Amino acid sequence: METAREGAPELMDPKQLRTWEGSADPLADRTVASWLEPGQLLDSASIAQASRMMNDWTNNGVLAQWAPATDADGANNRVGPALQRYLSEGVALPNWADPAKLTRGEKLFMDHGPLACTLLFCSSLPECYVLPNLAEVLQIAGQLETNTEHRIRQTAAMVFPVMMRGGLTSPHGAGVAQVLKVRLIHATIRHLILRGTPGTGVGGQPIVLEAEQPVKLHQALEAHGWDVSTQGQPCNQVELAYTLLTFGYCFLRAMRKLNQRLAREDEEAFLHTWNVMGHVLGIQHELMAHTMDDAEVLFDLIREQARHQQPHPDPRPALGQALSKTMAQAIAVPVIRHLPVPLTQWLMGPKAARLVGIGEHVPWLTRLTFRTGLLLTQCVDGIVRLWAPHFSLSRLFTRVLGYHLLTQFLLSQTRPLNLPDQLIDAMHQTVATWGDDAYAPSMLNRLEDRMTTQGPWTVNRHPPRQAT
Repeated sequence: METAREGAPELMDPKQLRTWEGSADPLADRTVASWLEPGQLLDSASIAQASRMMNDWTNNGVLAQWAPATDADGANNRVGPALQRYLSEGVALPNWADPAKLTRGEKLFMDHGPLACTLLFCSSLPECYVLPNLAEVLQIAGQLETNTEHRIRQTAAMVFPVMMRGGLTSPHGAGVAQVLKVRLIHATIRHLILRGTPGTGVGGQPIVLEAEQPVKLHQALEAHGWDVSTQGQPCNQVELAYTLLTFGYCFLRAMRKLNQRLAREDEEAFLHTWNVMGHVLGIQHELMAHTMDDAEVLFDLIREQARHQQPHPDPRPALGQALSKTMAQAIAVPVIRHLPVPLTQWLMGPKAARLVGIGEHVPWLTRLTFRTGLLLTQCVDGIVRLWAPHFSLSRLFTRVLGYHLLTQFLLSQTRPLNLPDQLIDAMHQTVATWGDDAYAPSMLNRLEDRMTTQGPWTVNRHPPRQAT
């Protein structure tokens, strides 16, 4: 069991980071390996069987008592017992988890949910593309340049269960259950790319597949090729730690840039909540940051190392451009349709945005509109807050963006998220409460209604109104 401690991560030089890049996730990797006979490669039947069994993990409460159903004839009888052992080791929260901080972190998400969704699209997701090897895995696992919504919806299917009330602590929550599924997905991807268990599988050269036959996901992963000596493990500890920072640190960094700065205790509670999630995901405690200062140092260190990598071909621009296009298509209000691109550039910084191909072809009028609007918004907010402390146009516009992205990608009734029905219902109920901003004066809420919908944010309640 981990010793209880909070403090700075062990800040490392690039050589130490490369050591962590060679580390994966022993528990999850061992679980996947135990599905197989020695020397056997992972097949689609075993993956599908595990996926069906994990569908029973509907909330945290079922995990402790879960047992696999009797295997059907021909099924792999190794999968169920392996999953049972995995749960027995992976379900517990770390002994340094602080319930009060977790409750505070959840409340922060509830209070700023629409902003969190906008920042997920315009900061967290594109930041994930900065690391070349992580972008390469994302590309082959999800074909994101042509299926961007898949990644968006998968991410939301983890974020909401973790951050909704009791997501990590209540038997009725589902954060632990969802994260443990994601952890096994990472291990499955590693096993397929390496054509074996990390430590024994090395990936090797790409395999040319028959062009006439449709290529399934597991075939694409196995055929891709991977050089462990230069690329480290797929979905390794550094990449997982960096992804964790995109959810916690990048959200808080963006809130500061939007002049929505939070109390230090709130920021640290939010980081703590994501660190507990990271423990469940299999991230080593040494790679977690507990303060904004430490998070900034670790984030910049990992990011800087990625800038010196020169992948050929580079998968990052296609992913960033596809994300930009997808966001623009989701927004119904013409006046703000193209603003997520310059917003993303501003939040990420120009160097990182260029690496992921965001903003290379943004019309000058869009850039001018954003820069002018940003300057005016900051000036108006600064003046009006002298009399109305909760007045914020920046918060208004990011909430409006959040509404359109939420309703397009995450609340669609025709394309529901891959979550248990009761969890989808809870998610819809949560979003419905975001219809009025408790921090804003009534004037701004009325203006927000004109660009979103009146009343609770429920799907298809009213069509979005066009701004006038």
